[in-house]
This record gives sequence, C-alpha cells and structure tokens, in this order.
Amino acid sequence: MTSQAQPPAPHGMDDPDGYEAWQARSRLVLTPVAAPSILGLFGFGAATFTVASNLAEWWGNAVTSPVVLAPFAIFLGGLAQLLAGMWAYRARDGLATAMHGIWGAFWLAWGLLMLLTATGVLSPVLLDSQALGFWFIALGVITLFGALGATAQNMGLFLTLILLTAGSGLLAAAYIGTLHNVRIAAGWVLVASSAAAFYTAGAMLLEQSFGGRVVLPLGKWSLSGNVPGRRVVRDIGYSAGMPGARAGQ
Repeated sequence: MTSQAQPPAPHGMDDPDGYEAWQARSRLVLTPVAAPSILGLFGFGAATFTVASNLAEWWGNAVTSPVVLAPFAIFLGGLAQLLAGMWAYRARDGLATAMHGIWGAFWLAWGLLMLLTATGVLSPVLLDSQALGFWFIALGVITLFGALGATAQNMGLFLTLILLTAGSGLLAAAYIGTLHNVRIAAGWVLVASSAAAFYTAGAMLLEQSFGGRVVLPLGKWSLSGNVPGRRVVRDIGYSAGMPGARAGQ
C-alpha cells in the first residue's frame, strides 16, 4: 500500500494565522439599507421650513407658535433625523451620521425648550438668550465641515449644508447682538436651505424608486450622473431573488 503525498498548501496558507489563511476564511455578509438621508433630509426640510418661515415672520405669533412648532420639531426634525443618523452608521456614511445626528439632537433640544416655555415651565425670556447664539456658532462650525465633505458627493447636499451654515451664522449674530432684522434674514436663508433639502431628498428618493436611474439631477461630479434616465446605481443581488439582497423585496 503506497501513500500519496498531499499537494503543498498555497503560499501562506500553511500558516493558520497568516493573511492568506484569514482571507480564505473570511466571508462578507451584506445587509442592504435604503439611503438614510432620504428620511433625514425630509425631516430636516420640514422642520426647518416651518420654523424658519416663522423666524422670517411669514406667520405666527409669540403665544401660539411655540405650541404648534414644538411637537413637530421634536419628531420630524429631531427623532426622524436622529434615526437617520444612526442608520447612516450601518450604511458607513460618516457625513450623514454627523449631520443628521447633530441636527437631530439639536431639534430635540430646541423642541423641548419651546415646549417648556410654551407650557409656562420655563420663562419665554430664554428664547432670546445669548446662549442660543453660541450654540449656533458651534452648529455652524460643524455644518461647515459637513458642507466641505458634501462637495465630494453632490452639489444638492452641498447647497443644503452651506446655506444651513450661513443661516446658523446669522442666527448666532442675531441672538448675541440682539439684532431683529438679522434674525429675519436668517429665517429667509434657512428657508432656502430647507428648499435645497427637499430637492435633494426628493431626487434621492426618485433615483432609488426608479432602479438607480437619474430623475432629478443632483449635481454630481460625473456628468453622466446628471443625465435624466441614465442608470447610475446597480444593486448587487442574488440571482434567485434572496429576500434582503434586492432592494424592495
């Protein structure tokens, strides 16, 4: 009875702790998620438009406006954005995580402050505090970094964030310097930011709904990525249609 020699292991495979051995044993498991910024930008846009139009004095008064604004700011601007920011972690989107996480937390705090002042628990004088101005300085700095990061993605998101940065700066000046007209101007700039957010979120939603085809251009660096009807995203899916591997199943 003769024994047959085993074929030599591939280079590096004979070491169980070597790179090649680990690579051979590794498996990649995909858990697809929809783009979190679709939810986050719609939540941000809705809350920002309503509050900013009030700041611009399009409507409302000091008595009833806080009561109406607070719960919607908490849930649309706050909770919806914060959830989008946490889902962005799973999507490995650092920009969306930072922007939706920070602004979602802000809207939760702002809505709570409005609710407490509207119900008489806190004095309404706090709504004109200079401390709010310094919060908007911090928010403006963070958002500026987000706007710079957005230049690598698309101009729709960049426009949303750069207008939000400008609006935050104007609000900081308005609260710290007690400048009423500057606060009104900030409201107009933030309304423009909300309009850009609506467009960006809508374009992302339509692109995903139509199988990765461009419906509304987002201003991507690639010219082909801005041509309506062109497919720019192709999902990786199991050919037999494994649930969870294809978007929409």
